[in-house]
Amino acid sequence: METMVVINAANFEINRHLIGTIIASSLVVFDAQVWSGMVKRLQFTTPDQSPKTMSLTQYKQKRSFGQTPEPKGGKAGQDALVFVIQKHDATRLHYDFRLEMGGVLKSWAVPKGPSTDPSVRRLAMMVEDHPFDYKDFEGIIPKGNYGAGTVMVWDFGTYEPLEEVDGKLQEVTGKKAQEKLLRKELRSGSLKLRLNGKKLKGEYALVKTKGMEENAWLLIKHRDRYASEKDITEKDRSAVSLRTLRGIEKDGDAVWESKSGAQGPAEDRTAEKKKVRTLTQRPF
Repeated sequence: METMVVINAANFEINRHLIGTIIASSLVVFDAQVWSGMVKRLQFTTPDQSPKTMSLTQYKQKRSFGQTPEPKGGKAGQDALVFVIQKHDATRLHYDFRLEMGGVLKSWAVPKGPSTDPSVRRLAMMVEDHPFDYKDFEGIIPKGNYGAGTVMVWDFGTYEPLEEVDGKLQEVTGKKAQEKLLRKELRSGSLKLRLNGKKLKGEYALVKTKGMEENAWLLIKHRDRYASEKDITEKDRSAVSLRTLRGIEKDGDAVWESKSGAQGPAEDRTAEKKKVRTLTQRPF
């Protein structure tokens, strides 16, 4: 059934009105005001790009790696596909949902975070690809840099794409076959996944909306034994360090500080220690 998507776009500066229709079973209402002042900073990738053209150019253009501890690259392993969800307290608090695909992390910004309730549809805006090593990043992006704020590894794990065969979802084995299916589903605008995370488990769908902004998707939980009406975002501690956002800020790790200026020798040594984040428990 075709239903109207109603969006409060008064302060949503993204070139075109995010008002349109999608194919859905119920009315979907978004309050996009939470994105005011944030979305206009995002540059989006197009979902029909092949992995070979999914470069990290946009990611690198936005960052000065002499001033931010964020990773530059990284190489994916040969084993299972991985995902990570990072809670990001930037201009606006949001969650970044990232899926390993083609050696990079395909990324969606989810303003209200994921849900385990199948009746809830979360707006997810596709943003630029991130390097594979970003899955481990937890710390602070210094003021003055793109995305300045505190980043938490809120959830992580492995995932498998699911293929619909005769009306039923089936798992595809082998990483090569999985990535082939992912490319196909990404182009079609409908990703079906099984997440094996610390917090999120079970089947989810990422569906590209119709009649809305080009890079607007919906993150939807399928009905399975992991579905719940409880607010999963109330679990507010890191999946790797068990810290809250405030705890990460208090520890001050991953803050890069320039040696130039009035710093003395002691401050210089502290800055060098802070430049490289080391977690006692790494996601992968």
